[in-house]
Amino acid sequence: MTDERRIYLLAPKELSPETSAVDFAKTSRSPKSFAEIAGELSDETSADFHEKWVVGYGHASVAEHAVLHIAVENISRLAIECLESNRLASYTEKSSRYQKWKADNFFTPAELDDQPGLKEIYQNTCRTLFETYLQSLPAIKSVVETVQPCEKGENPDSWQARIRSEYIDVCRYLLPASSLANVGVTINGRALEYALIKMLSHPLAEVRSMGEEIKAVALQNIPTLVKYARPSAYLQTVEQAIPAIVQQFPSAVADTCACRLVSYDTNLEEQVIAAVLYRYGEKSYLQCQRLAAAMNPDQKKAFTEQFLGSCSRFDIPIRELEHATFTFDVVLDQGAYFELKRHRMMTQTAQPLSISLGYALPKKFVLAGMQDAFTQAMQRVQDTYAQLYAWNPHLASYVVPNAFNRRVLITANLRTLFHFISLRTAPNAHFAIRRIANLMREEVQRVSPILGCYLFQPDNETWQDIETCHFEFTGTK
Repeated sequence: MTDERRIYLLAPKELSPETSAVDFAKTSRSPKSFAEIAGELSDETSADFHEKWVVGYGHASVAEHAVLHIAVENISRLAIECLESNRLASYTEKSSRYQKWKADNFFTPAELDDQPGLKEIYQNTCRTLFETYLQSLPAIKSVVETVQPCEKGENPDSWQARIRSEYIDVCRYLLPASSLANVGVTINGRALEYALIKMLSHPLAEVRSMGEEIKAVALQNIPTLVKYARPSAYLQTVEQAIPAIVQQFPSAVADTCACRLVSYDTNLEEQVIAAVLYRYGEKSYLQCQRLAAAMNPDQKKAFTEQFLGSCSRFDIPIRELEHATFTFDVVLDQGAYFELKRHRMMTQTAQPLSISLGYALPKKFVLAGMQDAFTQAMQRVQDTYAQLYAWNPHLASYVVPNAFNRRVLITANLRTLFHFISLRTAPNAHFAIRRIANLMREEVQRVSPILGCYLFQPDNETWQDIETCHFEFTGTK
């Protein structure tokens, strides 16, 4: 071993993920290089190490060095939602923006096998949604071609590629949660174990079987780290007990406000300023708080300009913005929720996917002459959902398309909101998520004008502009 600096990749073809994890773990107590440690390890000795230290002594952080890339194909979007609810992982899934679904490209839950009549109703409703989806594609494409014609000198193929996402984006409102898709997952052993526990404890048979199959694949590569993943009696108890209690409370008139800021730090500007003073000085936080509180509004603005004024859309603001937090109660369509849920630095609590909050109708369906077909499909969904819900509430969500609204509780710090609003208010973002991001930005700016004025806003677009341009109605107010 020398003292010369070396940076290199451990050979993934030569070392199993479990062995790589042990290699990194042993460096804490061994003076040898990573390459030397790796040369002394085998799959068997690595398994023994994990059994003793990770399982036996609870040094679970070691398992974070064992990383798997898992391909999951032909599962429902509802099952994907459970899989992607695990924060400490990376996901890439089939895009409803750039890819078209084929007829009958949906999942039928095994629970319906004992209910042939209900199964037929379910499948016919899903087929209706897919038939309407396929009919809508050329009709809405024609509308988009009229609105965004091929520019002078533009290659026709380039033009078609440019507008492709525009009309597919709109038609996705008809795709149900049963739609089949693929998702690629990159996840470490520690996060995977908990993900498996959640899946194996899930009320849906599809999710449980997906968990079993993922576990079987993982056992081939990190056997010691996932072999103890089992259904959790705790999670199963909560899943059964809490809904039963909630149903005992009297029902209320649906509150469909699209975005409401329900909680925030009332002195958040002083908290952020104090944190910045703290970072770059030697005073205690209490002293920094007093200094921030003593500033007048102009002084606060001038100081804030120093640490946010040069921050562009593509910069990550300093971490001290994390000391200010906001909680929003948001109602958005399921299609937009699929984009929202990717922001896993937020804490998100989503209510079950249902029909109770109504649905959104994009204006292009009206312009394309597809409004009646769209609303008839939604009515059929509502009828089928009611029948499914009466038998099994969990199964009912499968038939709900992206058009229906969903309520989500979001807690995020200001730094995370900078990223979210910058990304989701950009012109290339889907109009439904742009609407929500603009609403959230407006709420932040209302309670924190000094910090909120730095949030990205392209072309002064407002959520009202988006509603007027893109929606016949949103189902919310």
